[in-house]
Amino acid sequence: MALPRERFCDLLKDAEKLRARGHGVIETAGGELVNVQRRSWPTMVSLPELWPVGPRYHRQGEPDRCWLYYNQPRRMPRFLALRYIVTTAGTTYRTFRAALQTLDAIAELKGVDAIVCDAANSRLSDRLMKRLGWEALKPQRWHRNFIRRYYGAYPNQEGLPHNGNDAATRAGNSATLPLP
Repeated sequence: MALPRERFCDLLKDAEKLRARGHGVIETAGGELVNVQRRSWPTMVSLPELWPVGPRYHRQGEPDRCWLYYNQPRRMPRFLALRYIVTTAGTTYRTFRAALQTLDAIAELKGVDAIVCDAANSRLSDRLMKRLGWEALKPQRWHRNFIRRYYGAYPNQEGLPHNGNDAATRAGNSATLPLP
């Protein structure tokens, strides 16, 4: 029996609920946020890790959809771990970026210092990761670990909540995230 999962579409309205749970899934489609789903348990493993489906694996379903799974380890509350990203065939870069921007907004909402990930997919090149704001961390033979550091300076994202350090917010825009 599956546990009921809460789904949120408005990060500002549901900020307290999103802060309370350390595990979730961000779903985007057509370059827009569909919802953020809180999970009771962290995501530990995915189908491509268990079954050798190959490097071109995509989830079945409507085209141009992306699911980004993240965890906030209990022993490291100032970090988020990007566990994995699953897409359907035909997913655009815009949809992929919307998921990453939502993760940045959740990181700001939770007040974390950084997000870490293990980029196992060879399609995620070092050049792309650098362009997206990630830097290599602890090079290893079989793993490509990356980190996206914030330390209080979160990116201003168009269409998503931001930290209030830009001119529009200082002029009275009330669309900022409440600080933890």
